[in-house]
Amino acid sequence: MKLTIPKIVLGLAALCSSPAFAQDVTLLNVSYDPTRELYKEFNAAFAKYWKGKTGQTVAINQSHGGSGKQARAVIDGLEADIVTLALAYDIDEIATRSRLIAPGWQKELPNNSTPYTSTIVFVVRQGNPKNIRDWDDLVKPGVSVITPNPKTSGGARWNYLAARGYALKKYGSEEKAREFLKQLFANVPVLDSGARGSTTTFAKNGQGDVFISWENEAYLIQNEFGAGKFQIINPSISILAEPPVTVVDKTAERRGTKKIAEEYLKYLYSDEGQRIAGKHHYRPSNPAIAGQFPFPQIKLFTIAELFGGWASAQKTFFADGGEFDQIYKRK
Repeated sequence: MKLTIPKIVLGLAALCSSPAFAQDVTLLNVSYDPTRELYKEFNAAFAKYWKGKTGQTVAINQSHGGSGKQARAVIDGLEADIVTLALAYDIDEIATRSRLIAPGWQKELPNNSTPYTSTIVFVVRQGNPKNIRDWDDLVKPGVSVITPNPKTSGGARWNYLAARGYALKKYGSEEKAREFLKQLFANVPVLDSGARGSTTTFAKNGQGDVFISWENEAYLIQNEFGAGKFQIINPSISILAEPPVTVVDKTAERRGTKKIAEEYLKYLYSDEGQRIAGKHHYRPSNPAIAGQFPFPQIKLFTIAELFGGWASAQKTFFADGGEFDQIYKRK
């Protein structure tokens, strides 16, 4: 016997299956310290875009801290759907130690899954009383340098390698570069666990003569703490800092969020996502969008060029017993 379903029931079924009645979803993006402002605006933009496209309401929660510390938190059980960390090594650690991220994650998105880049610059107090112009000025007696701890902060590792690359290029030997870093860290009075903590130490608490900083964080300091209090100094040479992003595959699969997590990261490469990155002083990977922002021209080298990539650099400089442990005298 053929059953006849009333039209009103069919109408209700259609309504309940429409995008407007899609189940709400929550994502967790585990990121590094200086991206708070970037992702606050980006998350709102993505939520609006996704609502318009699918009818689904998405809320994105954020977790911030030193990049290495954040990677360890995910390994230890922090249920991230997405990680947007300061360097590829930290994501590789999650992939290797927890198996939550699929091998080959860097090939999932353009530019080795790096939607924006940055570099390392200096922030000094207005008037530049210690006349800081380049890396050599950071090892002079009486100059107090603020930088976070390379053992916990991705930004600090970029800082270290930027300084070491300068010394290697200028002085021409590993021994002299190592001595240069030893002198630099002798001028560091305190090591915060992350870049934002060092921003507070320098800009809010008034410690130090110069802050070695992400470029985007340097501009944030100028904007947040008032015009005329700080200056940005671009060194003669620095490093191309490449903070990558990826989905935490197994967590997102288990939570049923993998598709939307993938779309969230793809949206970072959209014109709107790229403009938001540029607005917050990250260098967009899209040249057409990057050209809309007046980034200074700084001679940049890559980690692959001078240090053989992150696996080699981590082992040599930042692993337990590595160069940093050998040169840094804890205060």
